[in-house]
Amino acid sequence: MLLLIQYTLIFASVLILVALGGCFSEHSGVINIGLEGIMVMGALGGALMMKYLPDSALAPVVILLVVLASVLVGMIFSLLLGVAAIHFNADQTLVGTALNLLGPAAAVVIVRAINMAENPDNVSSTVAYKVAKKAFLIRIGKFEFSWFMLFALLILIASYVVLYKTRFGLRLMACGKHPRAADSVGINVFKMRYAGVLISGALGGLGGLVYITAGVSEWKFENGVAGFGFLALAVMIFGQWKPQRIALAALLFGPGAGFAVGTVADMIGSVLAGYAINPLITLGAGAIGLVAGLAWQKLPGLRTGLRLQISVLLGHFVGSMVITSLALRIFYGYPWATLAVRIPNALILAAVNTVLLRILLENRTLMKMVKK
Repeated sequence: MLLLIQYTLIFASVLILVALGGCFSEHSGVINIGLEGIMVMGALGGALMMKYLPDSALAPVVILLVVLASVLVGMIFSLLLGVAAIHFNADQTLVGTALNLLGPAAAVVIVRAINMAENPDNVSSTVAYKVAKKAFLIRIGKFEFSWFMLFALLILIASYVVLYKTRFGLRLMACGKHPRAADSVGINVFKMRYAGVLISGALGGLGGLVYITAGVSEWKFENGVAGFGFLALAVMIFGQWKPQRIALAALLFGPGAGFAVGTVADMIGSVLAGYAINPLITLGAGAIGLVAGLAWQKLPGLRTGLRLQISVLLGHFVGSMVITSLALRIFYGYPWATLAVRIPNALILAAVNTVLLRILLENRTLMKMVKK
């Protein structure tokens, strides 16, 4: 029970930090769906700092330097979105998607280059930080308290105060809701939007660091962050872009994320990695999109949000819960009780898919391209 509470709190901390980052960016008027890539790059900065810090370094020094490294790398990486979307008026959705592709790839290349420079035979993308990680942990009986839990709580409170009780927060939200009106009263909209994106990068990078230190002492960057950036987007929208509601949404998603991502994905992924492509599982993956698309076509009379939710849920039910579960049962002998554990994982993926598709549907530029 204590272990479940521990992982719920740490994964909820990840979601709170990253969702708050997205909240600041969106309040400024910039949609940041590149949180996944920002998390990976922030995690990379923190992991490398932990790797190269001397073992004799004091715990407060380790915490300060590692957090600063992840925050700074996240901010620098988020500037790509800021410059493209704010300065050059590029499509925010496409730029965010590019960041999600660039982040994990760049992290793998950088880590492999460093590992090969130290040992030509080491071509892995793994960074170990067993000693430095201990600085973030305090054992209270059987409960392992992480300082990141406290960081997330403090940043949550600070975010609420900044957004709703300060001049900066009110100006930031004014730039997102009514940029022309804000500009007419002398507010520099460009600077405020850059501030929102940079805060988003800082919190996203810190969230990536929290994620890779949750229960492990090394990280293989080929794994990315297992979709937590997209899940944080779902938490942000579920929480209606308000810090206090984001916290409740993160606590709601935390147990499912910790259980489904940490247990089910690793278990099934390890099985699939050792075998050739299974045609039935491939069919299940394809059926998700096929069934969702057919349902979307057959339900034109419903509201867009409800229509999208029903379509995605039907797709995941048929493709993931029925076809893929049947394949795992037939070919790999998984008991039905174990396969039932995949239900929260499918629900989380369906929620993430729904959020992303809703963002894409509301992107007028992209929809015009699709219609053409």
